[in-house]
Amino acid sequence: MADAMLRLEDIRKSYNVGLPSQTEVLHGIDVTLQRGEFVALIGPSGSGKSTLLNIIGLLDRATSGRLFINGKETSSLPEHEITRLRGHSIGFVFQYHLLISAFTALENVMMPMWSDRRFASADMETRARELLGEVGLAAVAGNKANNMSGGQQQRVAVARALAMKPDLVLADEPTGNLDTASADDVFALLRRENTRHGTTFLLVTHNLDLARRCDRIIKVVDGRISP
Repeated sequence: MADAMLRLEDIRKSYNVGLPSQTEVLHGIDVTLQRGEFVALIGPSGSGKSTLLNIIGLLDRATSGRLFINGKETSSLPEHEITRLRGHSIGFVFQYHLLISAFTALENVMMPMWSDRRFASADMETRARELLGEVGLAAVAGNKANNMSGGQQQRVAVARALAMKPDLVLADEPTGNLDTASADDVFALLRRENTRHGTTFLLVTHNLDLARRCDRIIKVVDGRISP
């Protein structure tokens, strides 16, 4: 457990707690991701994947159970500490990249750093340009997001997710909106960043071909981990 980047112990999530209509959607999830792992999370629609990912990403709280990120137990942390931990330790890549269309690629990558002020102004731009170089977009750093292809926009989103040097990156269907060639390129990019920086990745996908190329697969069915 010493190298565990992420650990969930008996995580449960219910809605309408205390009401006759209370519904439990996660039923005692136990999961551990080791530092530097690249893991796929799969499951049918309605299985609880999104709920689980929101809890792991500190966007929602479990009803019960314990969640550790980098050895830090999070369930009892106040909101300001949750916000800080999420900003510093977790990067997000979404299916719909969620870039600011009127901003350049460079500005989009700098956004997390502007929000946090962890880097000095000059260091922010240097960091953003380095990341755009890593994802093969150094030449288009000044292009507006709305003038880029879907594959390029997703590469910007990957660079943005890495801006704060997170220990954990959650990628929610990052290739689901791309053609096959672009999807393969983005997956290869995620894998390369995993190898280069030792960042832990949890990839949610319906693409079984991509899932099989991960270190291992975690399957969620009806709110439980399936063998």
